[in-house]
Amino acid sequence: MKKKETAWRAVVTGCGLFLILLTLSIGAFLCYRGIGTFTVYGHSVWEFLFSSNWNPADDFKGGGQVGAAIFIVGSLAICFLALLIATPFSLAAAIFMAVISPRLSEKLLQPAVEIFVGIPSVVYGWVGLTVLVPFIQNLFRLPYGYSVLAGGIVLAVMIFPTITSVSADSIRNVPQQYREAAYGLGSTRWQVIRRVLLPAARPGVLTGVILGLSRAFGEALAVAMVIGKRLAFPDGVLSPTNNLTAAIASDMGGAAEGGEYNTALWTMALLLLLISFVFILIVRRISSREAREQ
Repeated sequence: MKKKETAWRAVVTGCGLFLILLTLSIGAFLCYRGIGTFTVYGHSVWEFLFSSNWNPADDFKGGGQVGAAIFIVGSLAICFLALLIATPFSLAAAIFMAVISPRLSEKLLQPAVEIFVGIPSVVYGWVGLTVLVPFIQNLFRLPYGYSVLAGGIVLAVMIFPTITSVSADSIRNVPQQYREAAYGLGSTRWQVIRRVLLPAARPGVLTGVILGLSRAFGEALAVAMVIGKRLAFPDGVLSPTNNLTAAIASDMGGAAEGGEYNTALWTMALLLLLISFVFILIVRRISSREAREQ
């Protein structure tokens, strides 16, 4: 028995160390490839983050312009619009699943949410391209329907299951005595939800929102199919734009390996990794605070 336990412990430890090593290797590789924009081609971090002039040279001589501000602003606009759309619906669905009708949610809604998680990104993008983009074009009488709004709606549908699942679990995990005490004081169901359950589950709900935002920042294919990939800052939600992931996905294959253009795209990938790392730190901070409060 002890031998089996020791063997399983060794396997689990080995898998954990492998995952740590793999994560560190990916981070080191992205740093090695992405930092060349600054060390090899002599561009500044300020230029990369805040300049809108994007015209890298597709060779090893350099001398081009690598301002990625348009892509950064496009990513922020699309992701926060998606969050603005998805969060109210996700919170309402989580309350319904965890409080109002838990039996129905266990049989019907929870499997449906899990199915949404498993749908490939290209399917969301294709539906957005063939249904949503023409709908926006006809509704607002635009010359084209590719827009920040289309990207935000597609991303909102994609992050809806993540926010819903995490929020529902957080509401379910609120101690039962909180509800009983509130009902004992004469509170109605909606008062319990608004004044007891949601405040108590707030750290978990915020975790779900941040995880959804993290997925939204990393999504490439579905967004690239509906935003128009226009190299300009968005004038509003109805204008096309570009973002970090779409630029990497569409341009990496055609850029000369090791050239200034290719290196600038690797720098974008490094920036996405750093953004994801920040999101992870925020989630850990919220989780640790929740554990201390409990």
